[in-house]
Amino acid sequence: MKTARVLVVDDEAYIVELVKFNLEKEGYKVLVAGDGLSALEMVKKERPDLVLLDIMLPKIDGLEVCRTLKQDDEYNTIPIIMLTAKGEEIDTVLGLEMGADDYIKKPFSPREMVARVKARLRALRILEAEKAVGEKAYVIKDLIVVPEKYEAFLEEEKLELTPKEFELLSLMVAHPGKVFTREVLLEKVWGYEYSGDTRTVDVHIRHLRQKLRDDSNFPEYIETVRGVGYRFIEGRGK
Repeated sequence: MKTARVLVVDDEAYIVELVKFNLEKEGYKVLVAGDGLSALEMVKKERPDLVLLDIMLPKIDGLEVCRTLKQDDEYNTIPIIMLTAKGEEIDTVLGLEMGADDYIKKPFSPREMVARVKARLRALRILEAEKAVGEKAYVIKDLIVVPEKYEAFLEEEKLELTPKEFELLSLMVAHPGKVFTREVLLEKVWGYEYSGDTRTVDVHIRHLRQKLRDDSNFPEYIETVRGVGYRFIEGRGK
């Protein structure tokens, strides 16, 4: 997955630097515009993945920028998070009515801002995955699995899985909540002809958990059913 690009639109230099520093620390590519007109030009030139948009801007205000982008079929799917000063409740409502996806009130904590950006980009990736392969995209928490493309993503990061790890993950994510014995996993993923033992399954599950950053003591994704096998924890998905 390509590095997500975030356009920050604000005429206050310290806000721009604060946002830029914290987003780049998370691995995002940050673009900057200091007024509404430049923001529209930047969107057309660079097509960012998300726009952080201040309301009070020179030349064209943020509400007009938002309205213009959301009325354009080419750019209306780009998520917009409005930056609003305290007491701008009316402008916030107007921004949401014009299609803004979220808003953050100034002053804001960098952690909250990064979390909002991640959430919106994650939602965008989910929609893209579902659109690409219809009902064959599985979405559970921060994990997206696209079986037909042999791809899996955790948050914004593409997972580098071996073929057997991916097959294990695809099988289990397609049946959340179902307990698979080691013997069944061995049969379905390695096949009837495989002469190895069930410890092969345990090794691959351990490696898969590491890549999912999943704690076996407090799992979010793969749970050990003691004495039986494994199951994928149920969550939102197809």
